[in-house]
Amino acid sequence: MITAVSLFTGAGGMDIGFEKAGVKIVLANEIDKMASKTYLTNHPDVNLIVDDINNISDELAKYKGVDLVFGGPPCQGFSVIGKMDPKDVRSQLIWSFLHAVEIIKPKAFVMENVKSLAYIKKWKPVKEEFLEKANDLGYGCVPFILNAAEHGTPQKRERVFFIGIRHDYDFGDTMQMLLDKQKRKAPVIRDLFKDLGPAGTSQNPKTCNAKITYAERPVMRKIPYDCLMFNGIGRPINPDGYSRTITASQGGNMTLIVDEEYLHDQTANNWIQEYYDKLVSGEIKPAFAEAPSRLRRLTINETKRIQTFPDEYIFCGAKTNVYKQIGNAVPCEMAKSVASAVVEYLNNDQVKGDQL
Repeated sequence: MITAVSLFTGAGGMDIGFEKAGVKIVLANEIDKMASKTYLTNHPDVNLIVDDINNISDELAKYKGVDLVFGGPPCQGFSVIGKMDPKDVRSQLIWSFLHAVEIIKPKAFVMENVKSLAYIKKWKPVKEEFLEKANDLGYGCVPFILNAAEHGTPQKRERVFFIGIRHDYDFGDTMQMLLDKQKRKAPVIRDLFKDLGPAGTSQNPKTCNAKITYAERPVMRKIPYDCLMFNGIGRPINPDGYSRTITASQGGNMTLIVDEEYLHDQTANNWIQEYYDKLVSGEIKPAFAEAPSRLRRLTINETKRIQTFPDEYIFCGAKTNVYKQIGNAVPCEMAKSVASAVVEYLNNDQVKGDQL
């Protein structure tokens, strides 16, 4: 069995995916106390160190020789929706991840982050330095950009996975093939939420009460689900499609919006589309007011499903903190795709033996 050390573990989304791929997690590390409580509640048998990764080098050394190191260092410093500040202390944690790899010397590593780290010109020097340092440590390393919607996750969420293989500098094409083999469709939102029922039931408690109000200066796009027609960043979701990215800032007016009536009754009128059409035609003028009560924000149980957490997964903390933990996670099914590809590669006869 492939063994692994999990870093920047959070609530455990990435870990669930790796476990589904047959990986045994022998050590985890997370600094956030509430996320750690969630993780331990669901992974009582894993040795979790609750501390800054930069303080645990001696502990990491005890796990030298495990097969895999994986994790997703905080991405806010690299994100296009943030300040993109190179001096953001969170941006330095990718080097802490590499230092852990240097200590443990696994056969392979997987580091997840926002897509912008791999393709935006501003971060090109950082990406190239990361690849160079990985090479200096004896790892070929290739960044792969994946869309969660193509990997069993009902969410338009693109992320980069830096995959490194020890003493192997020509694995990119094979790994891409293995990743492509993992592609699978996810259910659309309407089907995903069907058995949960309307918000406010015991199976689907209403957990976000932030009011939904019309934007006086809406930002219009080609389709209504890409528009900013309401105050806050929370946009409406197309029930017959996939969600936008679930972010760590969910829980208030950044929480995504659904039309309750249309979600659970496909014969009902599509209010979002109708409102959009009236704005575009000029039939109505945008003005600040409270939106109809049929519009509401996603519940915790719904965000869990969009992030592909199991329904039985227990989250600890206040509601806003739980939304944050869910949004910070790597979608479990997306992580499973990456883990399955890496495990298959490591188990391949061509890469066994002295090479690794």
